[in-house]
Amino acid sequence: MLAGIYARKSTAQNGIADEARSVARQVAGSRAYALKKGWAVADDHVYVDDGISGAEFVKRPGLVRLMNALSPHPPFEVLIMSEESRLGREAIETAYVLKQLVTSGVQVFFYLEERERTLDGPTDKIMLSLTAYADELEREKARQRTYDAMARKARAGHVTGGRVFGYDNVPFKAKAADGTFYRSHVERQINATEAQVVKRIFTLYAQGLGHSRIAKQLNSEHAASPRPQQGRPSGWSPSSIRELLRRPLYRGQLVWNRTKKRNQWGIVKPTSRSEAEWIQIPAEHLRIVPEELWGAVAHRLKSMGRRSLRSGDGRLMGRPLGEGAKHLLAGLAKCICGASIEARSRRQGRRRVVFYGCSAYHRKGKTVCSNGLTLRADVLENAVLREVEAVVLDPRVVQVALDDAVERIVGDQGDEQRVELEQKIKRLDTELARLVEAVAQGGDSRTLTEEIQKREVRRQEFAATMEGLANREFAMWRSKPGVREDLEQRIRDWRGLLRRQATQGQQILRKLIDGRLLLTPHIDETPAYYEFSGIGTLTGLLSGIVPHKLASPTGFEPVLQP
Repeated sequence: MLAGIYARKSTAQNGIADEARSVARQVAGSRAYALKKGWAVADDHVYVDDGISGAEFVKRPGLVRLMNALSPHPPFEVLIMSEESRLGREAIETAYVLKQLVTSGVQVFFYLEERERTLDGPTDKIMLSLTAYADELEREKARQRTYDAMARKARAGHVTGGRVFGYDNVPFKAKAADGTFYRSHVERQINATEAQVVKRIFTLYAQGLGHSRIAKQLNSEHAASPRPQQGRPSGWSPSSIRELLRRPLYRGQLVWNRTKKRNQWGIVKPTSRSEAEWIQIPAEHLRIVPEELWGAVAHRLKSMGRRSLRSGDGRLMGRPLGEGAKHLLAGLAKCICGASIEARSRRQGRRRVVFYGCSAYHRKGKTVCSNGLTLRADVLENAVLREVEAVVLDPRVVQVALDDAVERIVGDQGDEQRVELEQKIKRLDTELARLVEAVAQGGDSRTLTEEIQKREVRRQEFAATMEGLANREFAMWRSKPGVREDLEQRIRDWRGLLRRQATQGQQILRKLIDGRLLLTPHIDETPAYYEFSGIGTLTGLLSGIVPHKLASPTGFEPVLQP
């Protein structure tokens, strides 16, 4: 008889010689069993899946090849495995695969148990259900054991995954009872060279550069980058920049258990967990990005998210309007038809000149919008900037806004926050005392210990926040002259950024203009011209500084006209 072999191991065994791998031992055991039975093994039909979960039945190359070989006629008469769990650890899928094998005429043998799997009657099917159930239960127990072990590592601040750019993984050894040493755990340490790149990425993004422009700039400078994966070329990509900006580890906060890898069927389908399930540990010694810079980036990310086009299920369908644009008003102005005003270039003499015009007219035709009026980009941009500087950044308006901002910052907001934090810490101390007493009285120690650990983490977070209130930044902000001087300097800096380059100027304009500018064409006039209008505000510039929302001065809704 001709025999095929199937072998599988859930965890990839990297760094182990090929002959010592579990799948290799399974194949060797299957060959020995075939020799004992007098069967010949077809070398072309030895199917192996190394490092693939028994709950996975789709992305398993060896199993897929095996099942495809059954049609139209199986090339072997017997399939040998070490045990039934090698085929899978999900009861329904495992039963279906076995049915396909048996009904195609293949006999299935397990050499560790010296038996054949048959499905000749109800009893055989019941036994299959029981063994498949036992295998799936063992998989669930293994998952729980792994989860508990990883949770303990996370709470201790140890590495629970791979390497993170900006840090080195440093193994620590412990001494065993027999005097030998073994690796007990791995901790992270800041990599000075990579940390500088991380800070630069945050700084560039806070200054207004987009993901793509940052990636291109770093690659052109040959800056250090994460190790490439899956054979991809080395270097930064927009997606890697995006992920880096959202990693809380750079602000000194360890977060674990944010996602779930598999669904209830064991299929790889990452899903987000509720924040209540996260394990968050303060790790100030791992901070790379100062809190002020982190806050600036977080504010911009939130702003970009609000302006991003999304589908019905919340997925991003494109980048925010004007993000990374080369022209100042791209994404900031609209036509009376509702379409965006876009920048277009055309030849004028020996050079190309940029004009602004209605995107609907140029892309969809005059049946959608009859506004074919275009205006030179430099003319429109200068007119908008003049009006913004004269009206929105009018010194009298700025002074009113600054007076309001200073009162809000220097008021007793810090004291109120400190009182609130003290109350929260006091409540946690009361809860912790009760939980400790419950443990002493013989309560469920495991559950109670977990609750104690959760509250201790929250208490540490509140205490760290209180400590931040007492740092030098807060001390400086408690002085009215210091606050006003700081805010006035920020306004001066922002005024200067308006005309430096399109990206930075665009970010400032987004904060100074509520919504988008409306461009109304006057085509019947000679010469034809645009009238533009919008609502100016200082709320956007100061909202990230003032503790509470800052309202624009009453009636501060200027109409901007050239």
